[in-house]
Amino acid sequence: MANINRKKFFKKACYTGACLCGFSSIGLTNSNIGILNSDYELQDNKNDLHQEWLSILLSNISNEFDENEKRKILKKCSSVHYDDLDMNTLLAPYKNDLDKFINFLESEWDWKINYNRTTKILIADENKDHCVCPIISNNQKCDLSSMCYCSEGFAELMFSYITGKSTSATVISSIHRGDDRCIYRIVL
Repeated sequence: MANINRKKFFKKACYTGACLCGFSSIGLTNSNIGILNSDYELQDNKNDLHQEWLSILLSNISNEFDENEKRKILKKCSSVHYDDLDMNTLLAPYKNDLDKFINFLESEWDWKINYNRTTKILIADENKDHCVCPIISNNQKCDLSSMCYCSEGFAELMFSYITGKSTSATVISSIHRGDDRCIYRIVL
């Protein structure tokens, strides 16, 4: 699909639910005053609201955008989570030492790594029976497969930092795409 113009972008954003963010916070403020008895209940309600809103947005993105557009949009979102975790600080001891980083992933995160030094292709299996993404709930009933593009971006950020070179990551297996675990193909 060609570049999306501003008008078309806003139309698609509103269609997918992205334009509701300002209105929903106004509505929440007015509708919840006096209804919930504690900050804890309000926080739970907001978390439920955020999960539902995000689920609908991702489902609509999955239905309305082609794969390249989805990938471009969601890969860029990965930097928020990456920065929130202060990953560069966590990864600093492994900078420029891919073997040491692979050892860390296998021993600390329980990943299974297969690295072909000739082709510079790494297959990284998260080795979990659930999605580890903290943004989405694992019990959602809608299409969340687009979120895997964010995971691709996260993997690219990690491996690019470690190697000091641009990398490319592709999800080749995903819980949210019907597979039994999440596996990435990373080209270094």
